[in-house]
This record gives sequence, C-alpha cells and structure tokens, in this order.
Amino acid sequence: MARKKTNNKKPHPRRKRLIAKTENQKYVLRAIKENDVILCAGPAGTGKTHLSVGSAVQALLKEEVERIVITRPIVQAGEKIGYLPGTAEQKLDPYLQPVFDELRYYLSHSEIAFYKNERRIQVIPLALMRGRNFHDSFIIGDEMQNATFDQIKMLITRMGMNSKLVISGDLDQSDLIKRDRGAFKFCLEKLINIDKVGISYLKGEDIVRNPLIPVILEKLDGRKIHGN
Repeated sequence: MARKKTNNKKPHPRRKRLIAKTENQKYVLRAIKENDVILCAGPAGTGKTHLSVGSAVQALLKEEVERIVITRPIVQAGEKIGYLPGTAEQKLDPYLQPVFDELRYYLSHSEIAFYKNERRIQVIPLALMRGRNFHDSFIIGDEMQNATFDQIKMLITRMGMNSKLVISGDLDQSDLIKRDRGAFKFCLEKLINIDKVGISYLKGEDIVRNPLIPVILEKLDGRKIHGN
C-alpha cells in the first residue's frame, strides 16, 4: 500500500504505541498486516476498535495510505438521526464516539482536526457510501453486526486499489430487527480460505477493560468465556 510522500505539515507530538496485550490480539494485528480485507469478531472490550484504529493511524503516519475512512451502521432506537442538527458527519458523530475515543488515544486533538480538515480522516455514514470508491485508504467498518447483508457487500465493494478494509463486530450484540441479523456471521463463515482475506476472533479472555467485565459477562451470558 505504498504511496507517494507528501510535504503537508502536521504536528508531531509524542505518540502512544499500538501494542497487543493478548495472543489473540497479536493474531489480529498480524492478520491486519498480512491481508487486505480483515474480519474480526469479538465481545465488547476485547480491543476490536482499538486495534483497527491503531493500525489505521500507523498506516496514515507512515504515509502508506492517503486517508482513513471510518463508517458504522446507524441503528436508531428512539430519536431519529434526521432530527439531529448539523451535517451528515455531525449527525454520525455520536455513533462514532468510540472510534474517536480510540483516535484520541493515538493522535492529539489538533492532529485529528488537521487530518479531518485535509479530508485524510473521513467519517461517512454507511448509507452514504454507495457509489464511492476509496483508493489508497484504510477503511474501518465498526459495529458491523448491525449491518445487513447488502450493506456489508456494498462496503466491501467500496474498497479501491492499494487499500485495506477492516470489518469488526460483536456477534452477541446486534441491534437489528431479527430478520436482518446474521450478515456479519455469514461473512465470517463464507470468506475463509481466500488469499488476502483474514478472519480473526477475539474472546472473553482478551477483554482488557476493568477485570470485573469478563466476570459480569460470564454471569450474564450463563456460560463460560474463559478457556474452552
């Protein structure tokens, strides 16, 4: 994904490093490095967004890609997004807040503002990606368990030349109505053994948030999430 170097000036603060904290996270980072399309499934807190955003920022800073493109399905409960003020990107911001939290881990506020102003970090609603092609880009599809089959297929076809696409989601937390669920799981099962497509799974033992979370999830799920 090499690209021509640019001379754009940007701030260079001290950076936090992207570090895998579990063996499965190491596998995910390796899958992202070695493949062009990566699907990553795992429960909340396992680092799906952290790893994809960190990898995207690394690629942008090394000028391996022109831009980072971030998208996420909008599954509304209660207030409709159309009633919210602002542009499409501003309306999407509340839904993308977890992604921006991860961006702020790796980049300063001024850097994020700089890259957004230069259109090198783009936030695009999934519904508005049809007809676009993203070359020299690192594309992140977050919370894709909330995407329909047609939406995931459309996202994959947005990927242009010299680009990388990471699709992640939690198979146990879909907000879609029942008849529309299962597309992400279907893709995980069907897109195996394809050159340059990586499939990876994170598990309960990969949760790197408060140590109480896996204990609580184990009780709520009524099943073990450690070990087998």
